[in-house]
Amino acid sequence: MNLVWLQSGGCGGCTMSMLCSSSRDLLGLLRNAGIHVLWHPSLSEQSGTEALDVLQACADGRIPVDLLCIEGAMLRGPNGSGRFHLLAGSGRPMTEWVAALARHARHTLAIGSCAAWGGITAGSFNPTDACGLQYEGDVPGGLLGAHYRSASGMPVINVAGCPTHPDWVTDTLLGLALDSLHHADLDALGRPRFYADQLVHHGCSRNEFYEFKASAEKPSDLGCMMEHMGCKGTQAHADCNTRPWNGSGSCTSGGYACISCTEPGFEEPGHPFTQTPKLAGIPIGLPSDMPKAWFVALAALSKSATPQRVRDNAVADHPVIAPAIRRTGLK
Repeated sequence: MNLVWLQSGGCGGCTMSMLCSSSRDLLGLLRNAGIHVLWHPSLSEQSGTEALDVLQACADGRIPVDLLCIEGAMLRGPNGSGRFHLLAGSGRPMTEWVAALARHARHTLAIGSCAAWGGITAGSFNPTDACGLQYEGDVPGGLLGAHYRSASGMPVINVAGCPTHPDWVTDTLLGLALDSLHHADLDALGRPRFYADQLVHHGCSRNEFYEFKASAEKPSDLGCMMEHMGCKGTQAHADCNTRPWNGSGSCTSGGYACISCTEPGFEEPGHPFTQTPKLAGIPIGLPSDMPKAWFVALAALSKSATPQRVRDNAVADHPVIAPAIRRTGLK
């Protein structure tokens, strides 16, 4: 399978993330699955006219493209011309190149939230008229249109994240190469369900504090960051805490609130990322699959039963009270 990867409006962070894959030999991993990296701006030897010749042959259908990976948002401005971003040396807008390649691609993938929804690049008043491949925020459309289907009959596969997890990219590519990833394996927003059917909350190292509603009050505290620090881990779709980044970490384990970077519109929540908006003292962003009244009642009960150890540790930057040593009664 031939893979073509283009970088559009973004920071290149998804490529940097992919290069931190847990695989010791990323290209070898892809090669063993039958994936040939035909061209990638950071990994390929071809440059200048050699690279343009390869891309033109793909756009004309003379070289098959099985996996078209786009990183970064589509910059449609000014006035729909796409000329805010010309592919170097070609004189043609990147939007034209992507549209031409997508007509022939067997599978089309949006790598990262910028390519999926517009992401950071589309934030604020969006002077470049940035959008995703098949979404503009959470509205279907984008550059290719809501009805676009690749040659396989699939919509754009949105491997969302800012940046996306390296294993989300490689697992998606391997799944397509092995013909084990199909339309039914995508969620309602086109994200692969193997990671999007999870919540960042699953496996969070702060879950004991969450269970007792023992909350952090400042950035260095060990407690749950949902109540005061803006964490959206109970609502964000990703497996960051059960599939640690680089084998060891995640945002929440590193002391930073989950900002729900796999979701459309995460870049403009309407409040500072590390503050939790509240109504009558109750966080607006509550767990997505739990009735609000139940959560409020459970929170009140949990707080009344919080052990002193958990209460004190929640507002400290290191454990100040160790769990009690008691016989379990088990034989």
